[in-house]
Amino acid sequence: MANQFRHQHLRRLDRIWSDAPIAFITCCVADRKTLLAHHYVSEIFNEVWDNCESLYRWEVGSYVIMPDHVHFFCAGVGCTKPLATFVGKWKEWTAKNLARRHQYPRTLWQPQFFDHVMRSDESYTEKWMYVRSNPVRAGLVSDPESWPYYGTRHIL
Repeated sequence: MANQFRHQHLRRLDRIWSDAPIAFITCCVADRKTLLAHHYVSEIFNEVWDNCESLYRWEVGSYVIMPDHVHFFCAGVGCTKPLATFVGKWKEWTAKNLARRHQYPRTLWQPQFFDHVMRSDESYTEKWMYVRSNPVRAGLVSDPESWPYYGTRHIL
């Protein structure tokens, strides 16, 4: 019964994706293990985003990979699958690739993810600057530009 209501909060997204609003996504590593701050992780994330973009038509904008979670912005551009499917497949294939290529655990991600649809009065740039400063707030670097695990794939 609990499974039936697991992604109920995402139902509202099906009604509004026709205008391709921007969604802010956070995915956390299971048990918050610090496994992600590596160049090969960034390469695999981008490789799988490439595949998801061509398969599901979800474009990823800016992203920051932290040691135990990842933040990214995305928008469905003529998308063929709901947000939950896109993020679920991205998590599935990043976990499989990291397990196969770098002996990571197959259960890499927490089951859920956090999503926030950007409202028209919210500033993507302000939200991005806040997210971009995460490595500084975490004490990993002294300025955001020193953190190597970030980028922008598409301008959303």
